Amino acid sequence: MADASAGVMRPLDLRDEALAARLLAMQQEAYAIEAAMIGLWEIPPLTESLAELRASHEHFTGYFVGEVLAGAVATERAGDVVEVSRLIVLPAFFRRGIGRALLAHVVAANPDARRLRVATGTLNAPAVALYQGFGFVEQGRREVAPGVWVTHFEKAV
Repeated sequence: MADASAGVMRPLDLRDEALAARLLAMQQEAYAIEAAMIGLWEIPPLTESLAELRASHEHFTGYFVGEVLAGAVATERAGDVVEVSRLIVLPAFFRRGIGRALLAHVVAANPDARRLRVATGTLNAPAVALYQGFGFVEQGRREVAPGVWVTHFEKAV
């Protein structure tokens, strides 16, 4: 695994249409892999338009390797709970510690948060392993389509 510290975290301003388009392309490439794993192609990250992404109220942070947007995390906050609503790594950068670095950034950027929440397709073994390895504990599963399950995780911070 390459050292994720070679990258730089920067807030993403989705008012920048070119940057938002880069994020959407990365999201579609990454979530296509999850869709194949879980057997469901009609997931929101694959059907979302550029306009819908840009209208999001989520807080986005990008992970850049040079000028390449290699990863991103989006969060939403309600009181002392931070929801990781998207964790995206460009497939060319899988298994380099970027997902872990993005999660660590969320913790560092929210020092007064008491809990983190995240969900992923139950059959997305790499994502499940990442969250469990980062200390998230399964809270339950929900069937989102016939035979397709999402696992919900939470971590006290």
